[in-house]
Amino acid sequence: MNQSPSLQTVLKDRCAAGQGLVEHLLKYAQRPEVIILALPRGGVPVAYEVATALKVDLDLMLVRKLGVPSRPEFAMGAIAGGGIRILNDDALRAHSIDQASFDAVVARETQELSRREQAYRGTRPPVQLKDRVVILVDDGLATGASMMAAIHAVRMQAPSRIVVAVPVGPLETVEALRSEVNEVICPLMPDWMVSIGYWYEDFSQTSDEVVVDLLARAWQREAHDHHSGRSPVP
Repeated sequence: MNQSPSLQTVLKDRCAAGQGLVEHLLKYAQRPEVIILALPRGGVPVAYEVATALKVDLDLMLVRKLGVPSRPEFAMGAIAGGGIRILNDDALRAHSIDQASFDAVVARETQELSRREQAYRGTRPPVQLKDRVVILVDDGLATGASMMAAIHAVRMQAPSRIVVAVPVGPLETVEALRSEVNEVICPLMPDWMVSIGYWYEDFSQTSDEVVVDLLARAWQREAHDHHSGRSPVP
């Protein structure tokens, strides 16, 4: 692949990226056992488009990347609820991170995980995933550490099926995830990844306010669907 994205492969923004995933997920449409779990914050606009088009439930899978202290954008691992911790051994070896620095990053990200849980969910009870079809959605993959943490957290709840759906990610990360879940959907797998944002025209940061607004809209739609006769979740 050329070292600059072509007009055909650049994603306009996260909303367009989500719309692009829909055609690959049509078999899951209007199935009450299906739930889309977004990885905040960037995964929420993507997942909102998917859940709205498929008319299925939307919720969150809160995960935090553990950034290398000297290069915060590079993941040395990730954490998720329930004490899940995934480490990137290659990154840890390459950057010679001491225990105190590592522990400081974990403490900071654990605090942010708790803050987001409160900010986004409030008093809404945690979603139950047992025997459900769970589709994990983010705005892209890099090392895959955050998605792997999400997969482990979901697996603890014994879903019937786990699907990963992302607009873009490197082939080696996608292949590594295939052995962890039932299905991986990733329409754009560039040879030369650079970063997730490289493959978007607009990759501006998703705010807490946008996350809360999209969740409120999705949950209002779900309440209306259930009230108007859509089969309840088993």
